Amino acid sequence: MRELPRKLTVDELAELFEGRTRLVERLAEIEDPLGRADEVLAELPEADKLEALDAHPAIGRRGSLSARSAVEQGVDDDPCVLTELAALNAAYEKKFGFRFVVFVNRRPKGEILGILRARLGRTREEELDTGCRELVAIARDRWTRT
Repeated sequence: MRELPRKLTVDELAELFEGRTRLVERLAEIEDPLGRADEVLAELPEADKLEALDAHPAIGRRGSLSARSAVEQGVDDDPCVLTELAALNAAYEKKFGFRFVVFVNRRPKGEILGILRARLGRTREEELDTGCRELVAIARDRWTRT
């Protein structure tokens, strides 16, 4: 397991966070970017948080996934699960106005369905906070597994 770095480039961070966003650009400017990511996210305007969340692919999406996302999401291609994930992802985005982000941690997509259903019952504020924390957990895990 790799230790968290003291400094990372925009390109390194963009790979960990699924794209070059204002969050990534801000993190590239500071020491201990992954250790301080929660703090930086808390200070960002909502539009920048939404940009960072929406950079991640939807769970269960097929095609155009980064190599990392494809491995993390696995090969669980049960058509019923994928159909339900697509419907729940759409309901989530309609309700909250941003993408559902969860630290999959190589769990099967069927297990993520329950998490997504439960999170649909929460408030927008709770979900924005949770999504941002999950985003950071994903990036940290990606760094340590590299």
